[in-house]
Amino acid sequence: MNLRWLLIFIPLGLTLAWFNANPLLVFAASALAIIPLAGLMGDATESLARFLGPTLGGLLNATLGNAPEIIIGFFALRHGLVDMVKASITGSILGNLLFGLGVSIVAGGLQAPKQKMGFGGESSRVHTGLLMMATFGLIIPAVFNFSTNTDREISLEIAVILFLVYLLSVAYTLMMAAPDSQTDTGAVEHKHSESEGEESGWSRNQALAILAAVTIGLAVMSETMTDALDPAAKAMGFTPLFAGVFLLALVGNTAELINSVRFARQNQLDLSLGITVGGSTQMALLVAPLLVFFGLAIGQPMNLLFSQFELIAIILTTYAVITMLQSGFVRWAAGATLVALYLMLGVGFYYAPATGI
Repeated sequence: MNLRWLLIFIPLGLTLAWFNANPLLVFAASALAIIPLAGLMGDATESLARFLGPTLGGLLNATLGNAPEIIIGFFALRHGLVDMVKASITGSILGNLLFGLGVSIVAGGLQAPKQKMGFGGESSRVHTGLLMMATFGLIIPAVFNFSTNTDREISLEIAVILFLVYLLSVAYTLMMAAPDSQTDTGAVEHKHSESEGEESGWSRNQALAILAAVTIGLAVMSETMTDALDPAAKAMGFTPLFAGVFLLALVGNTAELINSVRFARQNQLDLSLGITVGGSTQMALLVAPLLVFFGLAIGQPMNLLFSQFELIAIILTTYAVITMLQSGFVRWAAGATLVALYLMLGVGFYYAPATGI
C-alpha cells in the first residue's frame, strides 16, 4: 500500500500549527504526515544499502531502522514529556508484538484458514533470545527501585548494557547473513526488509538527498506533533500513560504494520516476525538506551523505571509471544488471540491512574 499521498498533511499540519488551531487537529495532521516520511526513510536507506554492499548496507539499515521513533522521542523529551516517552516505548513493544503480529497472522492465515503457517526455527530463536534479554533489561531497574534511590544511575548503566547487546546483535547479523539471503534472520534488519520487491530505483545521490530531506521533515513534523500532543491528550481525557502507549507509539509503527500484513499475506511469516518481533527488541535494545542518553544530555529525567502496569503488560506479552513462537507454526486463531490481549490491555491502560509507579 502506497502511503505517499499522506504527504499532503505536511503543509496542512504546519498551517494548522501556524494559526494555533485546535491541538487535536494539529496532532492528527502531524501524525499522519510522519507515517509516509517514515516509509520514505526506509526506502532511501534500502536504496543506499544496495550501493554500499551487504555488510555496510546491513549496518546502515540497522543504524537508521528506528530513526523515526528516535526523532519523535527526542522532541517529546525536549517538551518534557518524559512519562509519555517511556509509555511510547512500552506501546511500541506491545503494539508490535500483539497488534502488529496478531493482525499479520490473521491476515495471512485467512488466505488458507485450514492450514498452518510456519516460520524458520533459527529466526525465531534469535528473536526469542533478544526479546527475553530486552525484557530483563526493562524489568531490572524497577525491581531495584525498591531498595535504592539511584534510579538514574541504574537506568544509565542498564542502558549501556542494552546498547552493547544491540551492537552485538548487529555484528551477529552481519556475520551470519549471506549476501543473497532472502530471509531476515536477526532483529536488526527488520525495518527495511519491507522494501524488498518494491525497490525505488533511486540513484545514490537521489537516495542521499531524499534521506536528508526526510530527516529534516521528520524533525519538523515531530516538533509540531509533540508540541500539540499534551494538550490533545488532555482534550481527549487521556492520561500521559495511555497517550504514550496508544497514541505516540502508533505513529511510528503504522508503516511497519502495513508491510508486516503484506508479507504475511504472501506467506512470508519470517519477514513479518522480523518487522514485529524484531521491532520490539530494537525498541528496548536501541531506542530506549538512546533516549536515556538524550535525556541525560538535555537535562530531562529520562530513565528505565516503568510503571507497574507497563511492566506487567510487557511480561505477559513476552510470555505469550515466546510461547507461541516455540511451536514453529501458527494458525490464524493465534493471531486473533494476540489482538484480543492487546485490546484488553488497552482497556486496562485507559482506566489506569495517571501515575502507576
